[in-house]
Amino acid sequence: MTDAQETAEDTSLRTTGGAPPDDVAPAPIPLLEPREGIPPVVATDDALARVIADFAAGTGPVAVDAERASGYRYGQRAYLVQLRREGAGSALIDPVGCPDLSALGQALTGAEWILHAATQDLPCLRDIGMTPTSLFDTELAGRLAGFPRVGLGAIVENVLGYALEKGHSAVDWSTRPLPEPWLRYAALDVELLVDLRDALEDELDRQGKLAWALEEFAAIASAPPAPPRKDPWRRTSGMHKVRRRRQIAVVRELWTARDQVAQRRDVSPGKVLGDAAIIEAALALPVNVSALTALPGFGHRMGRRQLEQWQAAVDRAKALPESELPQPGQQPAGPPPPRSWADKDPAAAARLSAARTAVSELAERLHMPQENLITPDTVRRVCWEPPKALTPDTVETALAGYGARNWQIEQVGPLLLRALDTGA
Repeated sequence: MTDAQETAEDTSLRTTGGAPPDDVAPAPIPLLEPREGIPPVVATDDALARVIADFAAGTGPVAVDAERASGYRYGQRAYLVQLRREGAGSALIDPVGCPDLSALGQALTGAEWILHAATQDLPCLRDIGMTPTSLFDTELAGRLAGFPRVGLGAIVENVLGYALEKGHSAVDWSTRPLPEPWLRYAALDVELLVDLRDALEDELDRQGKLAWALEEFAAIASAPPAPPRKDPWRRTSGMHKVRRRRQIAVVRELWTARDQVAQRRDVSPGKVLGDAAIIEAALALPVNVSALTALPGFGHRMGRRQLEQWQAAVDRAKALPESELPQPGQQPAGPPPPRSWADKDPAAAARLSAARTAVSELAERLHMPQENLITPDTVRRVCWEPPKALTPDTVETALAGYGARNWQIEQVGPLLLRALDTGA
């Protein structure tokens, strides 16, 4: 959030009022400071024990946030955890000094956790022992309620009437010691989450969507960790340019070598070797270090030893027998790209067109993004391979099989039944 100055006489939360008369300039939107100042960073077992006791004794939901060092460090570990709860105040915890927060997670069992964009923070929180039993996601709540901008700063300003300065969200949170402006920003990330949650709950209730939101939150809280991605090297930016199997093998070898170096040095892989450089080497198939050095991304700033390790990866790929070369691409599970449907299955294309139109119109009426009403992948799968017998029950079963929630099935099921009948 913000390195902000208080513009009101007190620090109590306020909401924006109605529009001022035409001849009166609107009052400036107040900026915010932490209500109790910036809490000290907790980095010792004794300090952590006090925080655990305070938050266990607190009441009501607990606001939770985490800061990572994406783009700077290897992986997505948390480098700061922020919490706030009634009766406990705010806390900033350093997971480097306190790497095991499972006791804190246990102390909060049964409490509702409030997070903004929960799916982004839950993996790194889980890694340090913190997993909620129930949650409220203010970003997702904003989407379901129809707010056009759901970033934390935008929705706080829209709902609670506070402007939050930007500037520290993408910094290197592994820095130690953390600068005071960053800590202020971090403390404010949880300062208003409880108030925001209450306001969004009221709005969802007013729109008749609260039960939908609660079902979404329960699904997030109960979802298992995502499985490791298969062949992550295939996601190298620019991979579409690489067509020959030998070149694809170079991408795989360079990506793997880079990942090992990045993990050993604990830096972002992109800081070790850029994706663009990997693609250039794959396309060129350099014969030696001199040829590699001439390629973009392998310039004079790179040491001889580094260049040799990259050339060794290229040489390993060039030496592979044909039987060990990777295939040009993974055939994605599920239906083919929709652009090919008209040629492959005109009836399926008609079903998809009708379904997309119906979902789009319903999402507009409900004032929410289409992807929150039902995922596009679910629509494609049902339209490509619909139930053999088209009945409300079979369509509902198909949607449930693809992970649709009950409220989504209730809203979208009848529309899809009619759309599937289009191409029957």
